[in-house]
Amino acid sequence: MSKLAVVLLSGGMDSAVTAAIAKESGYDIACLHLNYGQRTEKRELKQFDKLCEHFGAVSSMVTDVRFLSQIGGSSLTDERIEITDANLDSTEIPSSYVPFRNANILAMATSWAEVIGASALYIGAVYEDSSGYPDTRRDFFDAFEKVIEKGTKPDTNIKIITPIIDMGKDEIISKGLELGVPFDKTWSCYKNNEKACGRCDSCGHRLRAFEILGISDPVEYEIRLSYKK
Repeated sequence: MSKLAVVLLSGGMDSAVTAAIAKESGYDIACLHLNYGQRTEKRELKQFDKLCEHFGAVSSMVTDVRFLSQIGGSSLTDERIEITDANLDSTEIPSSYVPFRNANILAMATSWAEVIGASALYIGAVYEDSSGYPDTRRDFFDAFEKVIEKGTKPDTNIKIITPIIDMGKDEIISKGLELGVPFDKTWSCYKNNEKACGRCDSCGHRLRAFEILGISDPVEYEIRLSYKK
């Protein structure tokens, strides 16, 4: 009998590699995407659809959670807040942090997983990002697993799997290349829907990782800056 996992698939490279790892681990995958009023919502959804097809998802769901943009507090959802240029060595929480987003995402993923009988939630959280995003740490996911245990039916058993949490961005890309992830079908930019800006934190992390590996990122950029240390 096949195992089933819900994969949180944003359309970015981390979640794409996570989906590939779930498939490699023997899971059929059901992909979940959230529209929360982010600036690049249309492009992320377009890439989500392409990745679902590429990975042969047995099911997919797009949920509308615009209450996160109503709540605000993030440059990803509030155009009055500037998306700052990349500062990859900063330990400050960046303006792109969406308050408690992963808890909201995991709650919805858990609901769907319980309905469809999935035994795992795969999320592409990366510890490297945890200095900026407090909800990307493994201890957060361990705590949420306890919430799932307490708040679901007695026969429900859902684990949160974070397969890339201890990897650097260059290691994530290397793993993705090994598994045939189509990075040209992914989108990481926080700002634009056409050409990636090349300046935001997400573009910076991505460009530096490809540069470290000596590989050209297949995504088109407005400007390709060097972020290599």
